[in-house]
Amino acid sequence: MKAIGYQQNLPIENQLSLQDIILDTPIAQGHDILVEVKAISVNPVDFKVRQTAPATENEYKVLGYDAAGIVKSVGENVTLFKPGDKVWYAGDITRSGSNAQFQLVDERIVGYMPNTLSYGEAAALPLTSLTAWELLFDRLNIAKDDASKRILVIGAAGGVGSIMMQLLKKLTKLEIIATASRPETVSWLEDLGADTIINHRHPLSEEFAAKNLKDVDYVVSLNSTEQHLPEIIKIIKPQSKFGLIDDPTTLDIKPFKTKAVSVHWELMFTRSLFKTDDMQEQHDILNNVANMIDNGSIKTTVGDNLGVINATNLRKAHQYLESQTAKGKVVLEGF
Repeated sequence: MKAIGYQQNLPIENQLSLQDIILDTPIAQGHDILVEVKAISVNPVDFKVRQTAPATENEYKVLGYDAAGIVKSVGENVTLFKPGDKVWYAGDITRSGSNAQFQLVDERIVGYMPNTLSYGEAAALPLTSLTAWELLFDRLNIAKDDASKRILVIGAAGGVGSIMMQLLKKLTKLEIIATASRPETVSWLEDLGADTIINHRHPLSEEFAAKNLKDVDYVVSLNSTEQHLPEIIKIIKPQSKFGLIDDPTTLDIKPFKTKAVSVHWELMFTRSLFKTDDMQEQHDILNNVANMIDNGSIKTTVGDNLGVINATNLRKAHQYLESQTAKGKVVLEGF
């Protein structure tokens, strides 16, 4: 089968950073299903792993943590899917990824693909939907019917933010404050339903004061947490909740103590990484999101389609994400 992989951690400008390769097609066993990958999307985790995680000696490491495709075969313990089913998923960071024509994935972290989306439109959503859903409802335990509370989403125009905004708008009654710094991302967030948009290139407390905004009950930081932390401390309410997904070099949460703020870190791969008892929650979340898409409640968050799945286009996608200028999700479709 065709695949894209690497053997060395190299800058994305180097053609050897991602290479077109040929690998054996894997065989489904146990709870695994074998999926023929039709489309993928690219996430910051892809370039972070490419930059830091070594490949096994004399082998290629295959990335990819979003896919949509068709089930080709199933393991002997599979009960949720059958060959021919259209599926979508974000995969498992410990296993070979979706940058390949065929991929093995545990059925418990796979959902049925929305009927109303193309493969490319669907591939944009699994990782970000799972991350956003888990952070909001599993980590922060946001009360969906409480209209008295406010949330600030920092970096809301990216992949996770784009789906988080829609989930907040459709599933909660919270007042939504979002951050963006460019006209095109401000417009994007207006379309997604933000109640107020502030510029994260300015001190958050000054933006709050300028717009007469009250302190918030929840803060979600999707990027540059280390940079924003001193300002977050100023505008978050006492006894409230702070959630993040990025990887700050340091994270000094001691200033939160006086306000008794709880801190919640979300990693979408935790359930598959540790084979938690509730691992199948991801199957249920993806099915819930698929239903919301099919009934028109939320929409895909594709920002750019960079063409077929090959090393050249994947290097372009990595470079684009590394620039931190992406709006929505970057997808590739077909081999």
